Amino acid sequence: MHLRSNEATLPTLALIAAVVLWGSSFIAMKVAVGAFHPMLVVFSRMAIAALAFAVFLRRFRADYRPGDWKWIVLMALCEPCLYFVCEAYALRYTAASQAGMITAILPLLTAVGARIFLQERTSLRTYCGFLLSIAGVVWLTGVAATTENAPDPLLGNFLEFLAMCCATGYMLLLKKLTTRYNSWFLTFMQALVGAVFFVPAMAVTGVSLPAALPLLPALCVVYLGLFISIGAYGFYNFGMSRLPAGQATAFVNLIPVVTLILGSLLLGDRFSTQQYLASLLVFLGVFLSQSRPRKGRQGLAPSA
Repeated sequence: MHLRSNEATLPTLALIAAVVLWGSSFIAMKVAVGAFHPMLVVFSRMAIAALAFAVFLRRFRADYRPGDWKWIVLMALCEPCLYFVCEAYALRYTAASQAGMITAILPLLTAVGARIFLQERTSLRTYCGFLLSIAGVVWLTGVAATTENAPDPLLGNFLEFLAMCCATGYMLLLKKLTTRYNSWFLTFMQALVGAVFFVPAMAVTGVSLPAALPLLPALCVVYLGLFISIGAYGFYNFGMSRLPAGQATAFVNLIPVVTLILGSLLLGDRFSTQQYLASLLVFLGVFLSQSRPRKGRQGLAPSA
């Protein structure tokens, strides 16, 4: 798929907006789970997003085909449901900057998943980059020191890695569904299924409503529901539906940069020399994996 520069401008701006919002979501989530139970945070953001979407429900058009419901539900279970469970708990144990850095491996996990499940061709260079990035993530986690913002970085970073595995499943299913469903309709379904999923999840884990609502954490939950669950996912789904998948995937690599900057400015996160070197190794692996597809062949899309 080749687009003229003027046709690509709006999707490109949408993707940039998505990754900036996603990068900020780690900061907002870190603040929110510091005051509220992780399950309550993710349910609230999904419920807020679903209610906001319901206002515009009649505008969503869908070319529904029998049996597609299972793919839509499975997509939403991967992300936001299981993804947010892993990420919310991850941010209780690790720094937002470290969690954001681990998202750099998402395009590589997606490429490997596409090779396994969709029989798409994957180059040796991509596999080498994947292994190099994994080594960087292991190094980043291994040298992480326990701090107030990261009481158990080993556990937290592992949970964030599991979140990336869930995101990979979401990407593969999203690629399948965007061929006939409006990107905003799919974003609404993610919010709706997520809100329904977390009602029994909260009951099982014994989550109760908080006795007080601290202003900043409460505002962070609203921000996550409106600007991230609607804005970031909507922008990304729109951009991915208009641009070649491989091109859209590259924007995901900006999320760790945004998170690192915001984590340092707003939360006081600091990296040691070894952690910076480990992060560089992650980016090097991602760069190595970005081999150009052969002419006439399109890669797979990533999210969030």
